[in-house]
Amino acid sequence: MEAARRETEKAGKSDHARAFEFVASLAAELSGGKIDLPSFPDVAIRVRRALGDEKTTIDQVVRIVGSEPALAARLLKMSNSAALNRSGRQITELRTAIARMGYNMVRSAAISFAMAQIRSSANLKGLEQPLNDLWRTSTYVAAFCYVLAKNHTQRNADEAFLAGLLHGVGRLYILTRTPRHPELLGDAASLDEIMRNWHTNIARAILENWEMNEDLVQAIADQDDIGREHDGQADLSDILICANMMAAYFDHPEDLALNMSGVRAFGALGLDQAKSASILAESRDEIEALRQALGG
Repeated sequence: MEAARRETEKAGKSDHARAFEFVASLAAELSGGKIDLPSFPDVAIRVRRALGDEKTTIDQVVRIVGSEPALAARLLKMSNSAALNRSGRQITELRTAIARMGYNMVRSAAISFAMAQIRSSANLKGLEQPLNDLWRTSTYVAAFCYVLAKNHTQRNADEAFLAGLLHGVGRLYILTRTPRHPELLGDAASLDEIMRNWHTNIARAILENWEMNEDLVQAIADQDDIGREHDGQADLSDILICANMMAAYFDHPEDLALNMSGVRAFGALGLDQAKSASILAESRDEIEALRQALGG
């Protein structure tokens, strides 16, 4: 019994040491400004940089997007989706699609394209399931952010959509680094703990490096702070906190009522249990349409 106990303690220390080594390597990368995602296509980076420059013209954006046919096709598909094209009038020109969608939705199209490339990367073999699970969750959270912002706040719904799509970027970064530490691939508990403890800090570092706007960065940093309080109207952080919970209980709406108590973000959006349940029930078609627009 004593020998077994010592072996268990040794294994526990080893797991802790491996997790610490992994986190230390992530911290070194981030502090050194070396922030990249394997298989993140160059065109997505160029789109992000172009849209971050106020001097960029729509014609420049069209040229960048048009240089990658797969991205152009995804953007056209999004612009013609039931969720984003209420008129039903088919859009066939890239310039028209970009003008109608707006830059936040173009960013979302570029990011969804990039994440598809990452999920199919040969370098991440063995991580297909967690990557697909993360993408599925991101599409639900993005869709709920859009619906909540549009119907229950004065915030820009496209920006909220983008925040939801990017809310898991810290987790994505962690997953892309696990092949360097193969011992963690078989240790789901340690990997989950690293995700919980570090994903928002990592996301903040990535998004600041990408020069995303401050509200979006702060919302993603705040997303786990369910007791968060602030003055004034509902903000992007409130929207993302509520969207995370609604996505988590989308298929089990009865559990949302049990878990939303004390989550101040719902109050900021003017949502009680009855209204929240109604949103889950009544927005299913819109949520699925938005997810389909992302290729979810």
